[in-house]
Amino acid sequence: MDIRPWLPLALALALAGNDDAHAAPPRPDTCTGSALRDHPPAVNFRVDNDLFGGAHQDQGYTNGALLTFVSPNLVDYTDDPCLPAPARWINRHLERLQPGGFEQQNMIFSIGQGLFTPTDSTRTDLIEDDRPYAGVLLANFGYNARKGDRLRTTQLAVGMVGPSAQGRQVQDAVHSVLHDEKFMGWKHQLHDEPVFRLLHERMRRWPANAPGGWGWDAISHWGGAVGNLATYANAGAEVRLGWKLPDDFGSSPMRPAGENTAPTRDGRAPGWSTHLFMTTDARWVLRDITLDGNTFRHSHSVDKRPLVADIGYGVAVMRGKWKFALARYHRTREFEGQKERPLFGSFTISRTL
Repeated sequence: MDIRPWLPLALALALAGNDDAHAAPPRPDTCTGSALRDHPPAVNFRVDNDLFGGAHQDQGYTNGALLTFVSPNLVDYTDDPCLPAPARWINRHLERLQPGGFEQQNMIFSIGQGLFTPTDSTRTDLIEDDRPYAGVLLANFGYNARKGDRLRTTQLAVGMVGPSAQGRQVQDAVHSVLHDEKFMGWKHQLHDEPVFRLLHERMRRWPANAPGGWGWDAISHWGGAVGNLATYANAGAEVRLGWKLPDDFGSSPMRPAGENTAPTRDGRAPGWSTHLFMTTDARWVLRDITLDGNTFRHSHSVDKRPLVADIGYGVAVMRGKWKFALARYHRTREFEGQKERPLFGSFTISRTL
């Protein structure tokens, strides 16, 4: 029995040792055939860091890491044998989030952490005019559905903000390895609070088909999110130019359904392929817990700006089962009195299974 399609979500749910998965003989409904050829399962690992943006950038969104498991194309979200039994059980309870009536669909599961700090690492007192210290730990379930040149993605993120997210410990460990100074004000970080965010975006691609040689495409997006983690409405676009463009919906690692996670129709092109990309996004932000502070307890907060915009650019390189993407992002100021405009970079490595 081909176990490759089971690996991403089986690993994500820590069920690689499930006896049924190992002992069950091949059945007519096992995950084989065109689903794997069209869009095999994949694993993505992304690291964000403001030091990628240049010198003296250790501030704001200072570091993040995200591990994502991507399913192959699915017949459905609740009975498809390409998903392990625990994932199908979870999907039965999240049925309202799953789109229907589309040509292709797949699922992602990710777990990640983000760290946020003020500018001055040496101060031990509360820096009232700079952003709060915050660590965020999240698990994310995502559902993608494609019809031709259009894609819908819905993602539910649940997790924790505060000391339990282990932000200080992770940053201290990284700075110790790099022999950098530690941030001294973590005792003022946000309090523990369970968080959630329900995100929905719709995308469209022009032209709809990927060219075999040199070519370009553009992907528009609009949507929003609700939750105590973040609530906003957003819209933007991405433009790509290169050799053998992938048949997907964007290369920006920061975009939902971007970077090798959306369903594809033709798989990856043989041999080398590479392209440049530029992405923009504008958001009307009603809530951001990393700026507004805790929801139900008094905590440090700043006066956030309601309108925020990003511009990013980068390069992606693919060969065989591997894909690499390097990107850099510039963001407008997120709160009143912010001294520096946020600038950070991102590196992603992806492998199909």
